[in-house]
Amino acid sequence: MPLASLPTAPGEFRRRALQWAAQFRYCAYFEHNDQLAYPRGPFGRLLAVADAAPGAPGSLAGLGDYLAQPAAGAPRCGFLTYDLKNEVEALSSENFGALEWPLLHFFTPATWLIWQAETVEIHGVTDGILAAILATAQPAGAPPQVPALRPRLPKADYLRAVAAVREDILNGEVYELNLCQEFYAENVQLDPTALFWRLNAASPAPFAGFVRWHDHYLLCASPERFLTRRGPTILSQPIKGTRRRGPTPADDAQQRQALLADEKERAENLMIVDLVRNDLARVAATGSVRVPELFGLYPFRHVWQMISTVEATLRPGVALPEILRATFPMGSMTGAPKVRAMQLIEHYERSRRGLYSGSIGWVGPGGDFDFNVVIRSLQYRADTGYLSFQVGSAITYDSDAEQEYAECLLKAQGLLEALGTVIS
Repeated sequence: MPLASLPTAPGEFRRRALQWAAQFRYCAYFEHNDQLAYPRGPFGRLLAVADAAPGAPGSLAGLGDYLAQPAAGAPRCGFLTYDLKNEVEALSSENFGALEWPLLHFFTPATWLIWQAETVEIHGVTDGILAAILATAQPAGAPPQVPALRPRLPKADYLRAVAAVREDILNGEVYELNLCQEFYAENVQLDPTALFWRLNAASPAPFAGFVRWHDHYLLCASPERFLTRRGPTILSQPIKGTRRRGPTPADDAQQRQALLADEKERAENLMIVDLVRNDLARVAATGSVRVPELFGLYPFRHVWQMISTVEATLRPGVALPEILRATFPMGSMTGAPKVRAMQLIEHYERSRRGLYSGSIGWVGPGGDFDFNVVIRSLQYRADTGYLSFQVGSAITYDSDAEQEYAECLLKAQGLLEALGTVIS
């Protein structure tokens, strides 16, 4: 259907559509926020719903068989939590966890909407869908009533953890480690869809997404792509390097140049690029791994980010489960070397990450896929009222603990703005 013929503005239609979709037990929405200049393109707009997910996989071991089943042209939509690492490597997760997502989950939608440049297409079960969407009220715009968020890892403990990680680096345990911390509130009642739009207004991002799994919700405003497959080509775009946006054009240009010239940020980015190159080489044709862009600088609402692009040609017959075993979790959220970094993450952090540092995305009927990195995101359980977000930064030997803590707060800025609250 042409967007111009809808009896409502395109943005209003998307808000009504998501509000309608969020009633379903399984719902996934992918949003690019018109960030179309992102290198190699952002997420495509896709909304998928189902009330049942028969045969849904709960592990990598079952994912291949699930994807091999016919789906009548439907995309498979789903998520991978950070704790899927325990299936990929001999690892465990023993920290506090209130979110309790499954390790992974995919569903085949009964109805799905795809937005093109000038049209929106409705697929699957279509009877009455457009009328139902148009009859759905838009979510309220008022900010939620959220108390001040509490840290699971108090600042003093975070600073001590950074010092300990620097000592680990000096001792040769790791080169770099992504240390994250959780801020949370309990007994919160809110409208997840309304909060999702508030978050995207505060931090418009090219890999945003909304996921409902039973009473669990992810509200995501991610700027980072994990993996995409386009025919024989696989591509990853790790982000490492962050600078606050300047208040004036001159200050902003100065901040951009400072990020580009920062040897520590460049070293962080290069270490993760090397890790991603090695990961992709495990599933790539010999000699096909390449880095078409190194240290690219891209502006977002609150920050400049340093983004590199790594791509390769897949070996024939390599399927998604094998690709994930070679690449997950993404190196930008672990550190290097990856396995030792994940062991130390478990030691120093206080919370299980849940979907944070995981991924949401879709797999098309032809095998192409697109997955983001779940950062700048809220996790919420409507059944318990538990609300959480996590932020982190890459620790190297040159890190200053106070500056790393400040970087975490900078990354939390859009989340706090959307919630209308502060950190206690």
